[in-house]
Amino acid sequence: MNAIDTNIWIYSHDVRDEHKRQKSQDLIANLEPMALLWQVGCEFVAAARKLEPFGFTRRQAWDALAEMRAMSDVVLFPDHELWDITCDLQKRLDLQYWDALIVAGCIRGGVRTMYSEDFYDGQEIDGVLIVNPFT
Repeated sequence: MNAIDTNIWIYSHDVRDEHKRQKSQDLIANLEPMALLWQVGCEFVAAARKLEPFGFTRRQAWDALAEMRAMSDVVLFPDHELWDITCDLQKRLDLQYWDALIVAGCIRGGVRTMYSEDFYDGQEIDGVLIVNPFT
């Protein structure tokens, strides 16, 4: 199972960086099977407001989230165990809270590869390989 971090979903709609937009769109179009983390969906809608000055409306953000859900094989919802895993990751690896939470979601959901630019490319955390598609 694969997962995509929020930043890549945002780049797929960001007209300011054509290279990252195209790379993100290509990754999204060709990645299977895909899980959508609940946190990523929430962050996407919140972060999409930064694209409003460039023509990406709130309505488009919600429509994009619907498309994200439709193309994902699994939508992973939070549970109480995520906090325990997140706490452990923070203690062991000194990760920021939101980064630890997304990795915890991947671990809990059986995701083996997560695409993100927020970690070291090739880093493996408890069985989750992090891939930066822009390197």
